[in-house]
Amino acid sequence: MNVNELIKNKPEDLIERFIRYTKFDTQSDEQTNTSPSTMKQHELAKLLRDELNAMGAADVFYDEEHCYVYATIPANNEGADSCRLGFISHMDTSDAVSGKDVKARIVENYDGGDIKLSSDGKYVLSPADFPELLNHKNQDLIVTDGNTLLGADDKAGIAEIMTMAQTLLLNPEIKHGEIKIGFTPDEEIGEGTKYFDLERFGADYAYTVDGGKLGELEYENFNAAEVELIINGRSVHPGDAKNKMLNATLVAYEFQSMLPVFENPMYTEGREGFYHLTMMKGTCEKAVCYYIIRDHDIEKFKVKKDTVKRIVDFLNEKYGEGTVELTMEDSYYNMIEKIRPHIHLVDNAKKAMEELSITPIDQPIRGGTDGAMLSYKGLPCPNLCTGGYNYHGRYEYAVIQEMRSTVDILLNICNIYSDFKVK
Repeated sequence: MNVNELIKNKPEDLIERFIRYTKFDTQSDEQTNTSPSTMKQHELAKLLRDELNAMGAADVFYDEEHCYVYATIPANNEGADSCRLGFISHMDTSDAVSGKDVKARIVENYDGGDIKLSSDGKYVLSPADFPELLNHKNQDLIVTDGNTLLGADDKAGIAEIMTMAQTLLLNPEIKHGEIKIGFTPDEEIGEGTKYFDLERFGADYAYTVDGGKLGELEYENFNAAEVELIINGRSVHPGDAKNKMLNATLVAYEFQSMLPVFENPMYTEGREGFYHLTMMKGTCEKAVCYYIIRDHDIEKFKVKKDTVKRIVDFLNEKYGEGTVELTMEDSYYNMIEKIRPHIHLVDNAKKAMEELSITPIDQPIRGGTDGAMLSYKGLPCPNLCTGGYNYHGRYEYAVIQEMRSTVDILLNICNIYSDFKVK
């Protein structure tokens, strides 16, 4: 069913809502060791709480300590004992580029040429650099002024869920079971589900709305680990350093040189994993390196971790025990193992798209989502598209037509699950 045929009462405009959310600076910060990692995320959380209350959602709850927002859209499928279906997006944005004072603007009827973001011409969104732009000719794009990211990751998802919720509340003709809504902080630093209250959320199944291109349906992601290397050197005056000095920074370079050259994000795609050096700093006396390890295949993931351990052991044998201190922790795992027993989540999302003449794009995530962690906590949770592109950078943009179609997908999924029983 195309639920657009049932909509009589229009909700607030999706794009106005989205642009309002982008004005909130919600960057997370992995260095603070607090939860949420930045207090400014609370400001958007409080707004969402107020908007959910104003539209008539039930059980609205704002976690004042940890910055989560929960709400319910009551079921209207009288007599049906259907499952409780959830939708989740995250409030924080990446710290890769500033998210403060975002100035979103609309490029109407994009002509396929360069888009000058900044007034001085320093930042240009060009199909020469981003060929996928050409797929959006004659569509309307939301861009920035080049000084910040846009925040479509994941404020587009939030705006789409909120618009879906208001549409359901205004249009009882669209039949659905109980719909659960959740907004999380700190997804970008891998802590979006740290204090997520599964019992309060109350869903049997859920979707994160945190993808990109229209039609994306993701239920396979990386296995992930974080690596910290602390390298202890010996600083000696260079004029008297022979057979005495141990340059910690050079040992860090040596470690990097021993990793497989082509197992690097620069050279990988699809299901190919990698080692990624995210930060290195050091002196002769001490150096610190941070890596992330990623692979879809659990056995290859284990091999990558073993490779790191072997290199560390080799360097400690070469330069002395304690030269390299290794801390390595798993972050999340491939959700596909938890989705397979509930493959109806994939099948029904595809059905919802196909009814709208949208081609599902079935592909693995080269990253992770809150849904991966939630799936391992017992809430099966694939990921859906938002219509956003070029996340985590100043060239981020969103396609208005794709955002509107994403809302239609969410409404269709709600309707499909209106009589679906928990299995």
